[in-house]
Amino acid sequence: MIRVLVVDDEELVRSGLRMILEAAGDMAVVGEARDGDEAVSAAARLRPDVVLMDVRMPGTDGLTAGARLMAGPRAPKLIMLTTFDLDEYVHEALRVGAVGFLLKDTPPRDLAAAVRTVAAGHAMLSPTVTKRVISSFADRTPSRAEAARNRLATLTAREEDVIRAVARGLSNAEIGRELKLTEATVKAHVSRVLAKLNLANRVQAAILVHDADLG
Repeated sequence: MIRVLVVDDEELVRSGLRMILEAAGDMAVVGEARDGDEAVSAAARLRPDVVLMDVRMPGTDGLTAGARLMAGPRAPKLIMLTTFDLDEYVHEALRVGAVGFLLKDTPPRDLAAAVRTVAAGHAMLSPTVTKRVISSFADRTPSRAEAARNRLATLTAREEDVIRAVARGLSNAEIGRELKLTEATVKAHVSRVLAKLNLANRVQAAILVHDADLG
């Protein structure tokens, strides 16, 4: 069972998310929290696999709490929830280590599928929503762009091909077909690139490419 912690200041939203997730059959909502402080405490106590957390909440918001979650030991997979698909807070959450975000009106089937995806270790890098947020809010100041390009300069030509493909939202299988590599080889390249650049996940890799103005 996939263990999920639901965080939202509205009880009705929390109840709806619990109902959807538990109806999926392969996941359990192990706890709920009303704000960021409660979320951090609950995550430390309950050790969920996935945290679904609202971006905007009174008190400690989702962005602040998300950073604290990602900085701690045994960090869960973090998905941010938002009402708007173009939200600068979501972009900043991706920077601190969230694996993606969902709109609150996401269909139930897609919500459950997203939780399964991140629980399996994959980032939610959809070319229609997440990538648009990254592209819209990437901070491409000269200093940040130069720093990003300097980091990417440590990669081999093949590794750069791979990270550019990751930034376009391609799966390992799609990257393999494009670069004529086996899926296992692509997976190894991705892991090596993330480790070399000290990145937590594919979403952060995509942000780095966009910051460098290469995506």
